Amino acid sequence: MPEAPDRAGFAPGAAPLNAVGAAVWTDRDLASSPHEHAEKQERVRKMFAAISASYDLNNRLHSFGLDQSWRRSVVRAAGVKPGEAVLDVACGTGDLTRLFAAGVRPSAPAGKVVGLDYTAEMLDIARTKRARTSDRGIEYLQGDAMRLPFADASFDVLSIAFGIRNVQSPALAIAEFFRVLRPDGRLAILEFDRPRNPLIRWGNDLYTKRIMPRTATLISRDRSGAYKYLPKSVDTFIDRDGLAKLIIAAGFKDLRQTPLTFGVCVCHLARKV
Repeated sequence: MPEAPDRAGFAPGAAPLNAVGAAVWTDRDLASSPHEHAEKQERVRKMFAAISASYDLNNRLHSFGLDQSWRRSVVRAAGVKPGEAVLDVACGTGDLTRLFAAGVRPSAPAGKVVGLDYTAEMLDIARTKRARTSDRGIEYLQGDAMRLPFADASFDVLSIAFGIRNVQSPALAIAEFFRVLRPDGRLAILEFDRPRNPLIRWGNDLYTKRIMPRTATLISRDRSGAYKYLPKSVDTFIDRDGLAKLIIAAGFKDLRQTPLTFGVCVCHLARKV
């Protein structure tokens, strides 16, 4: 990844955690895997708080608009039935949550749709979007993916898009997903992966590690290091095979993995028997 000056003005390696917009992830932090950092969960929260205002714009621009089509693929794969309850974990600004709500109405209305996220600033934007549309039936809550504030067997569908790699312990989170799903409930995980075609992987790496971090940082005026963390978090996270092992180990069955856009990301769909 490109080395960039610390625009927050902090000494190299310093990572103050007391101000939105200050350095959260430094070059020193990201020299190794951020997934091994003891403060990963809190740093991720502060990072997303810092970039929340420009998050949707950067998603659209830097995915060339594909991020919404990827989310629609998740909605189709989950196959929500009339009256079923949906939980969208790490919902961010609510894009996937709103697609679930829109995708199951009016012909097959869900019983309820809940969006949960760890970062209050992202939820503020999600609620603002809801107020401007007819999606007032969506409930947004702040919460931890590893300690979901719901009783056992509360939901029929649980989704998480581009969020499983950001939790402190993906294994604990997936175990929680299993707990809150009802029998025959479906788990849908959408996560980035490295394309397996060498030429496509080379082009994707060039874009995500060299180009995107600079342009996204400029657009967001970010000083948290978010757009250094994001490609590094993908590069050092377990691949689709490793994620499959965690899903199966939690007790899920009938796992189906569908690569999207040449394997840039993968939709993992599994069922609680």
